[in-house]
Amino acid sequence: MRRHDAHSKITFASLLITVGIIYGDIGTSPLYVFKAIVGKNIITADLILGGLSCIIWTLTLQTTLKYVVLTLRADNKGEGGIFSLYALVRKTKVKWLVFPAIIGGAALIADGLITPSISVSSAIEGLRILNEDIPTIPIVIAIIFALFFIQQFGTAFVGKFFGPVMLIWFSMLAILGLKEIFVDASVLKAFNPYYAYNLLVNYPNGFWLLGAVFLCTTGAEALYSDLGHCGKANIRVSWGLVKTCLILNYLGQGAWLLTHTGSSAEGFNPFFEIMPRWFLIPGIIIASLAAIVASQALISGSFTLINEAIRLNFGPKLKIVYPTEMRGQVYIPTVNWILCAGCCGVVFLFKESSAMEGAYGLSIILAMMMTTTLLVYLLYLKRYHVSFIVFITVLFSIIEISFLIANIVKIVHGGWFTLIIAGTLFFTMFVWYEARKIRNRFVEFVKVDPYNSMLEDLSRDQSIHKYATNLIYLTSANKKDEIETKVMYSILQKQPKRADVYWFVHVDVMDEPFTLQYHVDELCNDKIIRVDFRLGFRIDPRINLMFRQVVEELVSNKEVDIVSRYSSLKEKNIVGDFRFVVIEKYLSRENDLSFYDKFVLNFYELLKLFSLPEDKAYGLDTSSVTIEKVPLIVKPPGKYKFQRV
Repeated sequence: MRRHDAHSKITFASLLITVGIIYGDIGTSPLYVFKAIVGKNIITADLILGGLSCIIWTLTLQTTLKYVVLTLRADNKGEGGIFSLYALVRKTKVKWLVFPAIIGGAALIADGLITPSISVSSAIEGLRILNEDIPTIPIVIAIIFALFFIQQFGTAFVGKFFGPVMLIWFSMLAILGLKEIFVDASVLKAFNPYYAYNLLVNYPNGFWLLGAVFLCTTGAEALYSDLGHCGKANIRVSWGLVKTCLILNYLGQGAWLLTHTGSSAEGFNPFFEIMPRWFLIPGIIIASLAAIVASQALISGSFTLINEAIRLNFGPKLKIVYPTEMRGQVYIPTVNWILCAGCCGVVFLFKESSAMEGAYGLSIILAMMMTTTLLVYLLYLKRYHVSFIVFITVLFSIIEISFLIANIVKIVHGGWFTLIIAGTLFFTMFVWYEARKIRNRFVEFVKVDPYNSMLEDLSRDQSIHKYATNLIYLTSANKKDEIETKVMYSILQKQPKRADVYWFVHVDVMDEPFTLQYHVDELCNDKIIRVDFRLGFRIDPRINLMFRQVVEELVSNKEVDIVSRYSSLKEKNIVGDFRFVVIEKYLSRENDLSFYDKFVLNFYELLKLFSLPEDKAYGLDTSSVTIEKVPLIVKPPGKYKFQRV
């Protein structure tokens, strides 16, 4: 059964898991959205009903229509997210598509620094209703540190509690909201889109309130990214319940605010104000648990996103750990502690959740616009009717450009922080991608056939010390009858390497997420064998283990003989030795490069200092690996004009 087929069945258990995994970010938005909309303004009916109407129609158009109805259709073998979407459209070889993919990915990762900070801070700040002098920052820092600390152990056990916690959370949202709606049912008028129009057009500076309204839909992009965990059917069914609970709570907060018309809500959070005082402590505990779930989902999503970026050659290779047997769950130690430091830095820098609102949302709207760009191009590739494509493009361009303009004012109020983070990530990914293109452009390949007889002669040459029984080279040559000139130079010239069998191993990263295939070609009479691995972009290339398994299958099929060729060992049927040779290229000083190429390649070399070496990146045993460094001459200088004297 294919992975996405397994998710098509809707059960109570699958819906519970979906509620726990998918909706952490968007589900905790009632903690701070209305507080951000009201801000320091005097409470009026136009402000409250207009804000509510904007929230309702944003959740309907942006979250429901764009993501739940349309974008979930753009699944890559059951997987979602901006890199999965890019993998669907990059086959067209349209070069500019890489820009929305990298910008969107960078913006989403930058958002990972803000969501845990603002969610946990908003929940813990509820304690100030009991005692306004309670120091919340140390509590928030302790929770965030604990959250990142447990990542190394995996979250399979904790994950079992996500569903029940979020179910309790959404139930609480609905009940608290209904309680206030019964007090003032006039708030239901907010379903009329006129009130949203009135706020944006007639209310003083009403349009700029869209920056606060946008916070209600920030989790929609994460909803798409987590598609592979639950499946589109479960997401669509559960979203109906989640959206209802969210809107009921927003309406309840609005109803409470309407009873305080004419006063200022500065310093108050309507989310906690609608709680009965006897329920405040349990409510804060539930809110804190929901914030932790939201943070966990985003942290896991960041690991997955960066893992995909590495596989698609958008960033340096990092150490990736698989803490549990759960498929798709990864842990990247470097990223984990950078995110931890970043989140703690956000808390110390902004101190209050209200101050974090300025930094939150700007990067996400950029990610949403990039998703729209790739989605529209995918609709074009799938030959949807042009009128439908135009309608979708115009509708979401108007919505998202409006949100972008309204969020631009946040730059001076904290938005600069996420822009710097997203810009740094974009620059890093683009330079890595561009440098690899430059380097690959100048890698030379030769046909293997002319070297067959040389390798056979070398293999039989007793005057040369045997280097290994089985000698394996990793190659980037896509064509099975070609090999890099550097590989042949390594075998024949640098230090002649006599072996009984030469293996060439090629890894091809596929556009599908979980492809696991291999193909074997015998290029020369049991002397030269090529193995091609076709791996999905979410598969970790553990080449040592994969190659061993392939060889075992070839032996069982009697296609190869790996018994040692040494006579004393062959008699005892001892398996021969295997040695990998990894060729690492470094930028030679003998290059005459343009300023752009020199800058890109030099920065790439700097990034490589933080990248895993090729042998570790491919999971090779260090005891059986030889690293050879060769100069990369991209553009050799012209010959010197000597004068003989």
